Amino acid sequence: MAQFTKDCRSSVIPAMRYRNCLAAIEWLCTALGFEKNAVYMGEGDTVAHAQLTFGNGMIMLGSVPKPGDETVHGKMMTQPDEIGMRETQSACLIVSDADAIYASAKAAGAEMLMDLKEMDYGGKAFTCRDPEGHVWSIGTYDPWATHTV
Repeated sequence: MAQFTKDCRSSVIPAMRYRNCLAAIEWLCTALGFEKNAVYMGEGDTVAHAQLTFGNGMIMLGSVPKPGDETVHGKMMTQPDEIGMRETQSACLIVSDADAIYASAKAAGAEMLMDLKEMDYGGKAFTCRDPEGHVWSIGTYDPWATHTV
């Protein structure tokens, strides 16, 4: 099905929601090294849509809508604290220096779910939870450099 892939910088872009999206944007930039690409505001302090980049990757995020304002898409989503701080997916960041990002994430108050360690499959990695409960796996292992099927 590769014929459907658009030739662009990143063809898979996770989308996330945050109750305090402005604070999440600042945290993600400070703790994990994301950079603001675009932030479109809605009413008040609501983020209608934001794009943060990390190297050639990107995430899109926005504020959790107020009850009754959910879109069809929004009604299919839930926040980690609504389901026992679990996730059905997590974002993975491939980094050149896991020690440095581990230190900045820890300094920014990330909850460490798996401390920084050498992985059996190669590289160094850790897993943390951001202030609103989203899970992030961060490490030096590059899956693009391994064997493909």
